[in-house]
Amino acid sequence: MANEFKRHRRLRQSASLRSMVRETHLHPEDFIFPLFVVEGATENNDVGSMPGVYQVAYNNLKKELDEIIELGLTSVIIFGVPEVKDPYGKEAYNDDGIVQKSIRFIKDYAPQLTVVADTCLCQYTDHGHCGVVNGGVIENDTSLELLAKTAVTQAEAGADIIAPSNMMDGFVTYIRKALDESGFPQTPIMSYAVKYSSAFYGPFRDAAHSTPQFGDRDTYQMDPANRLEAKREVKSDLEEGADFLIIKPALSYMDILRDTREETDVPLVAYNVSGEYSMIKAAASQGWVDEKAIVTEKLLSMKRAGADLIVTYHAKDMARWLKE
Repeated sequence: MANEFKRHRRLRQSASLRSMVRETHLHPEDFIFPLFVVEGATENNDVGSMPGVYQVAYNNLKKELDEIIELGLTSVIIFGVPEVKDPYGKEAYNDDGIVQKSIRFIKDYAPQLTVVADTCLCQYTDHGHCGVVNGGVIENDTSLELLAKTAVTQAEAGADIIAPSNMMDGFVTYIRKALDESGFPQTPIMSYAVKYSSAFYGPFRDAAHSTPQFGDRDTYQMDPANRLEAKREVKSDLEEGADFLIIKPALSYMDILRDTREETDVPLVAYNVSGEYSMIKAAASQGWVDEKAIVTEKLLSMKRAGADLIVTYHAKDMARWLKE
């Protein structure tokens, strides 16, 4: 009787044995920590919808970096919160803009950190859209010129990676060409190749002050109902020169993450977005879930599905737990 079925439980009998055969692991180097740097503030601002996340005042960057380095994290992605906004998002490509200043400071103070620059206009436009608006329409090609200018100023400031998140058609082509012509052929592009128009972004918009002032982003971000469209987006971005691919959001789009992993061997990034973060924080605050256990399971699932890297607001907490 004993030989008539498989005894899979043999490999689960102790913590050490389970650890020995574990297929997927988390390391601090897997995480990219989002940093919101706010211009004109002297103190950090709490983000009410994201417990534990705040807008960092520029003069507090050193303290923030010290904590990040102490925890063993090795990369950050920078989002700017400017004092002034206008229809064209001019502060996005200002050589002395908040993101450019922050990049220069980080690369001077902590050159060992990999700095990823988010490249978009939404935080900088007074209408909150990711491109130039004309008659209520988000113009694709006009926006590309400004996004390319933004990417070049970020590279000039010292960004290690450019991460365009705007979802304009052709953004990888325009940015790659602009970087190459400006003397940055070695600067890689981490493309938000697959970015859905998702309800999970709400808390981020509080942090980045990037809520659209009219309409929505459905004409340029992807329909959550579509799977095959993601394959087309990935194919285009790879052909245009993307070096990394981001899938955003991650948790509700594991099928897309897996599809992309099976179709390409470039580094794949899962973006564990603000809504996914805040739901767990809210449930944990009520004692409804074990925060450490559920965050660990969630991040493991993203790596198991094929992610090499994870952009996550849980990075600091997870790094502490891994140290334990």
